[in-house]
Amino acid sequence: MNNYEYIIASLPDITQDWKESEDMPADSIVSWIKENCSARDRELIGFLEKGFSPESLDMEFYREALSHRNAFLREYFRFDLNVRNAKVSYLNKALGRPAETDIFLRDGEEFEEEAKTDAVLATDDILARERGIDDLMWEKIDNLTTFDYFDIEAILGFIAKLQIVMRWRRLDPQTGREMFSRLVNEVRGSYTGVREAADAAVK
Repeated sequence: MNNYEYIIASLPDITQDWKESEDMPADSIVSWIKENCSARDRELIGFLEKGFSPESLDMEFYREALSHRNAFLREYFRFDLNVRNAKVSYLNKALGRPAETDIFLRDGEEFEEEAKTDAVLATDDILARERGIDDLMWEKIDNLTTFDYFDIEAILGFIAKLQIVMRWRRLDPQTGREMFSRLVNEVRGSYTGVREAADAAVK
């Protein structure tokens, strides 16, 4: 039995003063989600988490990801690969190296966000550049889960966003707290909207 609605509705309330000492700190949320998911869904979450580890990001991983049966995982890591290659291409150009130097893997699919990514990479401020890349990742996750409210794709999207939040908590704690509040508000907003629509439909 899947508990997607319960998981989303049970996310903790987060304020701007949220700190690590809360009953449900950010790094415990994924563990809690897993406890309420089926074995099959935990396997999907495990694959997503594997992709957060630099040591796992080799040719074999991306080949598996690009052919994965789950659409979110497949397209999320396709985008991730394209962004990584765009970073390498930018550096190659800046350093005067051959264009294909250190390019990891080309999957043959068009990179629709290439122009946006290149514009972000051209930003001089390093922190702004990192934030810009993560904003693109966030936007991509939104696009991949547009019509997913109470399913594993919604959960995977939340975890992927949470990974971004955690990275910013390490780089900039205040930004991390703000992004975490944004994430929880987005999910709760989706939940509330769907419930209200459902209630209206049965009246």
